[in-house]
Amino acid sequence: MIKAGIYVHIPFCKVKCLYCDFYSLAERENSIDKFINAITKEIKISSVDVSNWNIDTIFIGGGTPSILKGQQLEKIISALSQKYDLTRLAEFTLEVNPGEVTIEDLKLYKSLGINRLSIGVQSFQIQLLKFLTRTHERKDIFKTYNNARSVGFENINIDLIYSIPGQTLNLLEKDLNEVAILHPEHISAYNLTLEKNTELFKMVKKNIVAMPSESVNAGFFERTVKFFKSKNYKLYEISNFSKSDSQCKHNLHYWNIDPYLGFGPSAHSFDLKYRWHNTKNLDSYIKNIDQKKPVRANIELLSEVNKLNEIIGFGLRMSSGFDIKVIPIKYRKEFKNKLTSAKKKFESCLVEKDHNIKLSEEGTLYADEIIVNLLF
Repeated sequence: MIKAGIYVHIPFCKVKCLYCDFYSLAERENSIDKFINAITKEIKISSVDVSNWNIDTIFIGGGTPSILKGQQLEKIISALSQKYDLTRLAEFTLEVNPGEVTIEDLKLYKSLGINRLSIGVQSFQIQLLKFLTRTHERKDIFKTYNNARSVGFENINIDLIYSIPGQTLNLLEKDLNEVAILHPEHISAYNLTLEKNTELFKMVKKNIVAMPSESVNAGFFERTVKFFKSKNYKLYEISNFSKSDSQCKHNLHYWNIDPYLGFGPSAHSFDLKYRWHNTKNLDSYIKNIDQKKPVRANIELLSEVNKLNEIIGFGLRMSSGFDIKVIPIKYRKEFKNKLTSAKKKFESCLVEKDHNIKLSEEGTLYADEIIVNLLF
């Protein structure tokens, strides 16, 4: 049996954040019921052969999944459990926003089998939350987190963003300390990246806002890593920290190149041979499913070179790195030449030991550049 996961994309938000590049829509709550009907049909008619898959994770993301009412969420989960064997499910994650879920909602999530929450905190600083167009306040973070603990959630992730325009090292320190006080099992800490088709991108292009420099980004990253390490969190992937045995099992599927199924508009899937994603348009998604037409927008056969590049790229994102012996023999000599060149170019950034190759702590600062130099 091959370990595998399921991802469900909920494309609705109360407000579209100015930095967000994920497919999401604000002020479309009137389409939620139609969406629920469509996604449950998509699950029901899925023809991907999963007979040798061990589905052990589900991740419901978005958008804002907690915008759904309990009954709507229950319909999706019921459709999944009727279609797939979920008896070996180890991790079931739901993304929630601070201040948008009640204690009753959290109790319901528990009763539906959800055992992990990912809370979109991003920052504890009011001025930074306002800049990011987040609708929650500082007090909402603590209320949602404490309510989750009180109803029995023992696996909680906190999402944090750094390198925000206007953020100082002092403000970053405050955020890091606030997170540490909460003692979550897992922390996802991302530097704010500029993505096309976002409001932030337009603002930067018009010189309304200036993004922090690369040196500032590096300083923020180094401080974040050092701080969480001092609090006994392990950096197991470039943007993710966890306490022992609390790594995100679902995300590990992506980095380990395991198969997964995605449902909902824009959701991605991989069956070990092909990668594809659904249409990034809610109305087209609903219409196509109603008319029994495909919702896949792109299907790509993963070539040997594509897979090799994913082994290198995903492998070096992980603190454990990867075994050079997984590289097919016919590519190994060329890879070793690339590796020798990269070691000279990025001194002290790559560590090789017993056929394993990984980034050093310094190397994580230049991960994207290093990876590009090693790809085929």
